[in-house]
Amino acid sequence: MGKGQKIVGVIGGSGLYQMEGLEKISEVRVETPFGKPSDAYVRGILDETELVFLPRHGKGHRWLPTEVNFRANIYGMKKLGVGRIISVSAVGSLREEIAPGHVVIPDQFIDRTTRRPSTFFGRGIVAHVGFADPFCAVLCDELARAAEEVGARVHAKGTYLCMEGPQFSTRAESLLYRSWGAHVIGMTNLQEAKLAREAEICFSTLALATDYDCWSQKATDVEIEQVLAVLEQNVEIAQRIIRRTASHLSDDRSCGCATALKDAIITERGKIPKIRRKELQLIIGKYL
Repeated sequence: MGKGQKIVGVIGGSGLYQMEGLEKISEVRVETPFGKPSDAYVRGILDETELVFLPRHGKGHRWLPTEVNFRANIYGMKKLGVGRIISVSAVGSLREEIAPGHVVIPDQFIDRTTRRPSTFFGRGIVAHVGFADPFCAVLCDELARAAEEVGARVHAKGTYLCMEGPQFSTRAESLLYRSWGAHVIGMTNLQEAKLAREAEICFSTLALATDYDCWSQKATDVEIEQVLAVLEQNVEIAQRIIRRTASHLSDDRSCGCATALKDAIITERGKIPKIRRKELQLIIGKYL
């Protein structure tokens, strides 16, 4: 199989529950200190790149956004040797120019979640990683280039507002988020990005616009049937973008994601509980 940092993880959101074209497929169930991931990981070869796929909501779409075990999902990716994660997500558009069917590669977040663990740390160990630029710029550039090459209507920058859900926004909320400068709205990617940064994994989002959020008076209010219809159209192009991106990636990472924890652990080493050292060895071991 593939080498170290070239192993690419793909987290599939609504509509993307498997990756076409994978060969030498095997399912792997991973144990983590944070419980069970959303489902078994699917490992395989996509062209010449090793790929690890995980359906975020589980097979059959069983987990609400708030119920997804983000810590276990990202820890499992780390345990399987993944160096880069492409997170595929359905989003609502908050901008006229981002039409349903368009692809957005966000470069910023606004957090409106309230009930989700977003860190591996705590319970005796404190770390503060930089998150000013929450996505890996190198991976984002590769995704945007691949999207253009396969003919997608792509927006290479944008702010992703992550809400709690599972309900969609009220009209007042949608208008507020537009006034804040947000471009798309979704329910999942923020925790993945924060945890990937702590795990020193490159992270980027492939956001698939399925509808205009309810701010738009020209469009009808969000209806799940319409969302699913657009999602079905988007899945094929998302898979083509991932395939092209994977073929572009180098074996080595040139960004700072691989050293994000350097100088971030604040706790005195001798004060870190042994159980936490053991649980986080995979992530913090090289700094202890």
